[in-house]
Amino acid sequence: MKKFVAILLSLLMVLAIVACTTKTEEPAKTEEPAKTEETAKTEETAETPAKVYNVAHLVNGNLGDKSFFDSAESGLKALEEAGRITHKTIEMGGTDEDQPKWLETLYEVAGSGEYDLIVCGTYQMPDYLKEVATKYPDQKFAIYDDSTYVGENANVVNITYRQNDMGYLIGVFAAAMTSDTSVPNMNEQKVVGFIGGVDSPVINDFLYGFLKGVQDTDPEVKVDTRYVNSYVDTATAKEMALSMINDNGADIIWGVAGLSGNGAAEAAAESGKAWFIGVDSDQELTLPEAQAAITLTSGLKNVGQSLIWLIDELDAGNEHWGTMVNLGLNEGGVGVVTDKNFTKVAPQSVQDTVNAAIAKVAAGEIVVPSAIGDTEGGVEALRNSMMP
Repeated sequence: MKKFVAILLSLLMVLAIVACTTKTEEPAKTEEPAKTEETAKTEETAETPAKVYNVAHLVNGNLGDKSFFDSAESGLKALEEAGRITHKTIEMGGTDEDQPKWLETLYEVAGSGEYDLIVCGTYQMPDYLKEVATKYPDQKFAIYDDSTYVGENANVVNITYRQNDMGYLIGVFAAAMTSDTSVPNMNEQKVVGFIGGVDSPVINDFLYGFLKGVQDTDPEVKVDTRYVNSYVDTATAKEMALSMINDNGADIIWGVAGLSGNGAAEAAAESGKAWFIGVDSDQELTLPEAQAAITLTSGLKNVGQSLIWLIDELDAGNEHWGTMVNLGLNEGGVGVVTDKNFTKVAPQSVQDTVNAAIAKVAAGEIVVPSAIGDTEGGVEALRNSMMP
């Protein structure tokens, strides 16, 4: 019996040794660090994606304008491709017969309740928008490139652009170019032209910046300023431009007059001795070949970029409903074309001068006056003093 017990104990010891040698060791447990407030916020942000906005873009015209509507659409498409919005664009037509559709479509889209934001633009839409925004106070709207819609509705943001900053940069460029007679078509007379649509605060905002840019670059340069009193009268604009060129020796003309400005481009091209500068969009891409060839640059209103800015602001929790925002260089709201003819025709010294001015305006080292709210007549006084 004792011998049996001894054998049994020996077997149990062997089994115990085998079990110890074959058992896989479990990794030592490490204590999980306590979550800090910052860690918790980071995890919350990672788990909660930014809101994807559903946007309607109502075009009171048609795409393909190579101007504001196309610019707005490109910004919205970029946002959609980035997964930040979904959007639907409705082209409402731009003829007089189409205008009744504008109000009808605004009502229909606002009443659907499908959209986080409804976007429309230009000076023709404010009256329609005010009516619909008042009827639907919970619907959010944005309007671009209108200078009149200020705070009438707490559900509307009006996006405007610092055209005076743009004008300053164009003025710097024009003065530097006209002063360099090594450039083809630049004569000995230091005169440039400005053709405006109407004598109004908005057009004079472009002009005020332009005059200051010219003056700061070369105070000897004169600016022949005239107004067509229309945005669609190319014939009158052409006559004015030819007079500037032939009578006063203007060798660069900036057209800030909508379609009327194209008449100045025609005059510059036909004269064979002057250059043109475009506005709002890159007119070197939109004008007929002969006129595009003498278009040195264009001042830009970057509507698409301004809509990206708006979504950036909403994501950051910065809401601008019920206000007018004024976007400049830093927000990407305005700019100038600095490729194509700009680099082909302008000497490097002129390009450097313009780029230096861009940097200074963006940094706030140069503060450009505005004709909006100019109650002291500053733009009129400067305009008159710089006439040839």
